[in-house]
Order: sequence, then structure tokens, then C-alpha cells
Amino acid sequence: MKKRLRFPERVLAVVRRIPKGTVMSYSEVARRAGSPCAARAVGTIMSQNFDPTVPCHRVVHADGTPGDYNRGGSRKKTALLQSEGVRLDYIHKRRRHKKGVVR
Repeated sequence: MKKRLRFPERVLAVVRRIPKGTVMSYSEVARRAGSPCAARAVGTIMSQNFDPTVPCHRVVHADGTPGDYNRGGSRKKTALLQSEGVRLDYIHKRRRHKKGVVR
């Protein structure tokens, strides 16, 4: 019998699959992890994550704003996203695209 992962483990698995140069909203991560109303819980999980294999800088607010980052603040998060080719000015002006994923 396959063991079902707990919500935090499912969140981390979803975030690990976000490709470089792409962001996903907290609410979309929650939906893909199986709890569509748990966007705030995703934020809490991301704020407590220090595992370098989890690219938590790729998780942003639904309106496209970067939000905070536990490894250096919002400026560091913005710089990381820009270094991966994410156009933040484009994100801010655009609503969610393809169920929370913005390229």
C-alpha cells in the first residue's frame, strides 16, 4: 500500500517541479498539492524551508508580486527570479496565466 504524503511534503514536491524561469502562485501550489484553500499554509511552509533543492523563490503572490524570501528578503528573491529570466514587470501587469503559472 502506497503511503500518502503529508501536505508539507506534497508542497515541497510541487515546488521542486517548478522549472527555472517560471513562477507559480501560492494558491496554485496549494491546489496542486491537494488543498486548494491552503495558500497561506504554503507561504508558511516556504518561509520555514531552507532546503536548497526546493526553489521556493519561484513561488509568488497571485497578483505576480514576489513576496518575501527567507534567504535574503524580497530583493534577493527578485534578483534570483530575474537571473533565471523571469520578467517581473511583465508578471505585475498580467493576471494569472494557465492556472497560476507565469512564464
